[in-house]
Amino acid sequence: MFNIDLQSRTPIYEQLYKKVVELILKNELKPGDKLPSVRELAKSLGVNPNTVSKAFQLLERDKFIYSLVGRGSFISNVSADDLRESSFADFDRAVAEALDAGATKQELIDRINKAEP
Repeated sequence: MFNIDLQSRTPIYEQLYKKVVELILKNELKPGDKLPSVRELAKSLGVNPNTVSKAFQLLERDKFIYSLVGRGSFISNVSADDLRESSFADFDRAVAEALDAGATKQELIDRINKAEP
């Protein structure tokens, strides 16, 4: 469920953050669902617990999850607006990165048009 690419240039905590948001968007994680503990998830992914903890802290900061002391972390009741804003923030970063790498605005527009369902 929480697949990450250890060879990716994207930091692991960021991949995990995006994966949880993706699973919420796909309704595979629903409000109230319990996430694995930091230690359990770190062990199953083969990463440092601090990496998972960082992802969980960011998810909690952005109100995608909440934590209860002694009980764990759970999926929040996230609004569609929150999810859309998170997606736009990712999009804005990707656009800036592509422009920095030399992509043109027209190339980006063409990509968006290809992505339409």
